[in-house]
Amino acid sequence: MIPLRSTERIYSRSVTTLAIIMLNVVIFLFQATLNPYALNVFVEQWGLIPDAVSGHLYTLLTSMFLHGGWLHLIGNMWFFWVFGRGVEDLIGSGRFLGFYLACGLAAAVVQVITSPYSRVPTIGASGAIAGVMGAYLIKFPRARIVTLVPIFVFITTMEFPAWAMLLWWFAIQLFSGFGSLAETDYTGGGVAWFAHVGGFIAGMLLIRLFPGRRRWGAWYEE
Repeated sequence: MIPLRSTERIYSRSVTTLAIIMLNVVIFLFQATLNPYALNVFVEQWGLIPDAVSGHLYTLLTSMFLHGGWLHLIGNMWFFWVFGRGVEDLIGSGRFLGFYLACGLAAAVVQVITSPYSRVPTIGASGAIAGVMGAYLIKFPRARIVTLVPIFVFITTMEFPAWAMLLWWFAIQLFSGFGSLAETDYTGGGVAWFAHVGGFIAGMLLIRLFPGRRRWGAWYEE
């Protein structure tokens, strides 16, 4: 299932959401200019390597702005656009930036804790975006998400309550994360499932520190 849009009304411009998307795109375009060797060096320098994070704490932040391919980038940025605008509209552009970065840092820390000996660079914005999705679950549970759904050989759109779709997404990340614990190869690639889980839970908790603001004569639900 691919979310297309939310029915929740947006009252302000999504300045921070757009800026973060543009920054991720620019960095990825720079990555695309590098030859394979230079790209590997770049990712190893700025990506999060749990086994070496103690001497490179800055990678807890920088890793969330790198991506491994076009599909990785587009998928992350699309989910961020669908859910990020509502959260930004709720708490304001400046505070949304702080919230986004805090969720990304929390996701990175959880990934390090659950895979402390991994020597594979972890990259991508999905941990921070998972935090935005967790916040969306808390603040807009009754919103409807228009979703692209494949049914056998057909593709159609359906509306799902935000709480149902987001909890389903979280359950997939959680069960996949526990399944990955059986893996003992610390040199192969994969998905940082627990970064998603950690970011989502962090977003659910941290959003309570960012009260909603008054917009167009109506108070957002706290």
